[in-house]
Amino acid sequence: MKTGRLAAATCAASLALTLAAAPSYAGKPGSGGTPPSGGALVLYDTTNTYGWLGELYAIQADNLASHFGAVKAEPVTSYTAGQVNSYNGVIYIGSTYDEPIPSAFLDDVLSTSKPVIWASDNIWQLSARAADFNAQYGWTPGYFDQGTVTGVQYKGITLTRDARNGAGTVLDVNVNDTSRAQVLATSVRDDGTTFPYAVRSGNLTYIADNPFPYSTPTDRLLFFEDVLFDAFAPATTTQHRAMVRLEDIDPTADPAKLKQIADWLYSQHIPFGFGIIPTYTDPTGYYNNGTPESYKLSRTPAFIDAIRYLLSHGGTMVDHGYSHQYSNIPNPYTAVTGDDYEFFRVTENTDHSLNYVGPLPGDSQAWAAGRVKSALNEFSAAKLPAPTIFEPPHYAATAPDYAGFKQYFGTRWDRGLYFGGVLSGSTPDYGHQVGQFFPYVVHDVYGFKVLPENCGDISPQPWFDYPATLPADIINCAQKNLAVRDGFASFFFHPYLDISYLQQTVQGLQAAGYAFVSPSSL
Repeated sequence: MKTGRLAAATCAASLALTLAAAPSYAGKPGSGGTPPSGGALVLYDTTNTYGWLGELYAIQADNLASHFGAVKAEPVTSYTAGQVNSYNGVIYIGSTYDEPIPSAFLDDVLSTSKPVIWASDNIWQLSARAADFNAQYGWTPGYFDQGTVTGVQYKGITLTRDARNGAGTVLDVNVNDTSRAQVLATSVRDDGTTFPYAVRSGNLTYIADNPFPYSTPTDRLLFFEDVLFDAFAPATTTQHRAMVRLEDIDPTADPAKLKQIADWLYSQHIPFGFGIIPTYTDPTGYYNNGTPESYKLSRTPAFIDAIRYLLSHGGTMVDHGYSHQYSNIPNPYTAVTGDDYEFFRVTENTDHSLNYVGPLPGDSQAWAAGRVKSALNEFSAAKLPAPTIFEPPHYAATAPDYAGFKQYFGTRWDRGLYFGGVLSGSTPDYGHQVGQFFPYVVHDVYGFKVLPENCGDISPQPWFDYPATLPADIINCAQKNLAVRDGFASFFFHPYLDISYLQQTVQGLQAAGYAFVSPSSL
């Protein structure tokens, strides 16, 4: 029987690799259907060599804006005159240098009173279209700053910016009239010098880079996520909530350890979630001296009793797949529950990095739905309540798989994996994909309510090139996320670890000002 170390390490590794799935800054130096009433209009670039990136950025903006209501996403080249009037505000992500922007959009931005958030490229087209941009807005766009921006200061917090974004990727903003132009956030170069990162004048908010490439849970993306409130929900009350999920609990778990954790959380009045894998299998005997073994939730009375104990002590049960592995072949590690991917083909390189290949053999909506149905049958056979939240193993699935999950669940708790073609309704392009985490509840492009998990897990031991993650790292993530006025700090914990790691993390988040809430309350 496995010790769990590989499962913890691979889970942490999969998160890191998913977040880096989309390439970085691509330019030099939609969710389709009937337009919604109100809500946000997300516009994105599509031309040139890296035009495909525009859709991935738009998916992420779409998902975030869904926190505030309905969203329509489409290429900026499709914009028609007056379209802004059908929405509460507009988000434009400029990712292609000199994208051909329709004059109708430029004219509407200059004349509308609706909030407009413009990120990165092509702001120079707007300033050139205006009769006197400086007189109207009190600032002018400059050139790409040649320094390397490693942080963004906002609300007294220094947010990170990954070095892989490189130099020359943040535009200089020249503020000429501080009575009309307000600097919202400040870029910090690697030498400590600063310059404006985001400026607002009237209804126009300009952000001097694309916040999505190489974003992390402590990143300047948090500024973008918070500034959406200014445009779409300015009266929002500031509050900071936390969630914790006990992770990768299968029928081989130690019931006594589970009850110990539940007792402590209950004594501290901390509600929690817990992810159940209803079937454990080691089809090749990888951890059992070559002898295959398998355990079912419905046939392990002590495990069922432990689950009931968790439920009675403030726990919300989450379905974490059916077996958290694919078959009797490694995908990519051992073919054992908890180690491998269940709904996505992944291979491992010699340096232990991973390749997110795409669909597994036999993948389809019906196949994915069948595995979920098998999981639910185990809960039913064990006479346990059916979980109402789903968590795809290792946070990875294909577009048809998400549709299969949707047949049984309306809520996920994960970091979604999104592909080119999702907005246009075309065949998913698994060569162009991005993972996304959220600081608050969203309704993503797959039609799910998604609960946030944005601070990762505790992994005390490093694994090859992946560093250890300690309570201090989770607490640091939470402290950066205080920049989001109604955001969460959400993490997960493997119950086979020493409970002191959980205790330190929970107490650290509380000290930072977070109040723990139940996932079922959302």
